Amino acid sequence: MKKTILIALCSINIAFIQAQKHEFLDPPKFNDADLSKQKSLLDENAPAEILYKSMHFSIDSNTGTLQKNAFYRVKIYDKEKAEDWLNLEVPLYQSGSDHEILSKMKAYTYNIENGSVITTKVDKSSKYKSKENKYVSITKFAFPNVKNGSVIEYQYEVTSPFLFSIPEILIESDTPSLYTEYVLDTPANIAYNVNYTGSLNPKYREIEEKMLFGLNYRTYRFGYENLKGFKTEKFISNDKNYRTKVSAELHSTNFRELKLYSSSWEKIKDRLYENDDFGSELKRMKLAKDNMPAEIAGLSTDLEKANAIFKYVQSTFTWNKYSGVYTEDGIKKLLETKTGNAAEINLFLVMLLREAGIKADPLLISTVGNGIINVASPNVSNLNFVIAALKIKDEFHLYDATSKQSSIDMLPPRDWNQFGILLAKEKVQQLSMVNGKPSFTYLTAHAKINEDGSVSGTYSDKDTGTYAMFAKENYDDNADKYKKQYKDNYAIDFTGIDSKVLDNGDFESTMNFSSDNLIDRIGKKMIINPMLFLNKNSNEFDQTEARKYPIDFISAYTKIKKVILEIPEGYSIEEMPKNKKIVTDDKEIEYSYIMEKKGNTLEVTSTTKVMSPDYPKEYYPAFKQIWGVASKNENQVISLIKK
Repeated sequence: MKKTILIALCSINIAFIQAQKHEFLDPPKFNDADLSKQKSLLDENAPAEILYKSMHFSIDSNTGTLQKNAFYRVKIYDKEKAEDWLNLEVPLYQSGSDHEILSKMKAYTYNIENGSVITTKVDKSSKYKSKENKYVSITKFAFPNVKNGSVIEYQYEVTSPFLFSIPEILIESDTPSLYTEYVLDTPANIAYNVNYTGSLNPKYREIEEKMLFGLNYRTYRFGYENLKGFKTEKFISNDKNYRTKVSAELHSTNFRELKLYSSSWEKIKDRLYENDDFGSELKRMKLAKDNMPAEIAGLSTDLEKANAIFKYVQSTFTWNKYSGVYTEDGIKKLLETKTGNAAEINLFLVMLLREAGIKADPLLISTVGNGIINVASPNVSNLNFVIAALKIKDEFHLYDATSKQSSIDMLPPRDWNQFGILLAKEKVQQLSMVNGKPSFTYLTAHAKINEDGSVSGTYSDKDTGTYAMFAKENYDDNADKYKKQYKDNYAIDFTGIDSKVLDNGDFESTMNFSSDNLIDRIGKKMIINPMLFLNKNSNEFDQTEARKYPIDFISAYTKIKKVILEIPEGYSIEEMPKNKKIVTDDKEIEYSYIMEKKGNTLEVTSTTKVMSPDYPKEYYPAFKQIWGVASKNENQVISLIKK
């Protein structure tokens, strides 16, 4: 079955509908009437609404710097639900001695009090900076005196020495917008690839050569009116992939001579291989030779050697959680500290594989959280991670040594994002990245009904494959929160929770449980759902409107829920529920519910099989039907009658 995810990936020369002449970069004066608005006409339930938003990027031909100018005016309808707007964060980047500077920042809160407009200015003392990492610091401040009905407004300018990449701007945000504009002005001798993705066309559009600041400039201007807030859907790995957004990356400069940067993936490859923090590191093969594991010499096949080298790198070095396609401190420092970023660890893996005579190259990817690569528009700033790809007997295999649980072709969930750009020395190649290994989830409860009507027993939750890595990541992020989820999800008293990685890489949590709320007594009868707390009590495929976007599970999977329930002496089952099985014609989705009585125990098993990691939106009705069948069957009850 062929399944494709369709996204509107548009180059900037797409034929937008030409609209009437419009004045850009002309924010309207503050209108007192905005303070009396009770709700958004675009979405009456919206907690906030953008009244005016302008993002203006321009290259200063005198200083050679990039100027980033922002202007926002936002109406707050429900303060409690609009928290994202109540605190402003401005990221500032630095690299070596180059750094961005924030200036011309103004911020206000407007309210009506006793019939008059009261303006509260954000005090400079409320601002503070936080250092996120060696490359990013964030200036933050909170808006004062915000109430339901307030209007907040802010503007600022950032001067940046970094001309290579223009920040990506989301046109479609969660908040409805009366007006949003994007403007990029660049001297004619500095050209950019402007990447426009998404389905919305601007009402106002200008792409032309014009005189600005006394010089010939190329300008890109897009204006949008009456944008509704973006509505996401369940089972989407990153909804940013489907939102309309604009970004730009340096294509070429033409001062005394034409210099190309991102005109093609080949040019990007050449530039990366010339970069001190990428290609130059890969040339330091003596580091690979001097640190080759001794046991490699005794192995016969390339696959055995590759797996041994991978395990050595995986076990020896620890990822510092920094992404990026460039090294930060270098391979030599990695060898000293045993800690490094993704590029340092996986580029060193490539170096060792090459030293062992194996065909290996860096594979540049965009992680799931970073968004899908626009392969039609070469753009290195869209890539944020590097893994290793090797070719053995005309077959590609993938490694990511930043994860302690990964193995050959078993990558962390963040890596599976459709495409990767293979930077082989001889050519660039686009690789399709599909998670071909299924995951399994086993939920198993052994329980007995006690004399007092309570139910107690043991419970095990075990994941394999990609889902095991996902569970381990969540556990590592916050172990207490991970364990607390069991009580929150099931409303059961769990004790003695023990979560750990098993020897084979599976991740399992085991625990004891007890509950007084699983049985209803009616006379001499006990009414109980034999699935206990594992029943599917809702249909996650409950969308009433037509599905817009593909369905993504990250991995094909099988989920098996099994309950072994001990029936108390002196009780019999009044009537056994019927077993059920449903499967699609193409065998892609399958569900079964089986109940068996064995002596004084009852075994109930529900099995859900999804054979592919993702599906086109046309599969939504099938999932909705099967999940509905599962919910109906798993909510059946039985009556235990005292003899």
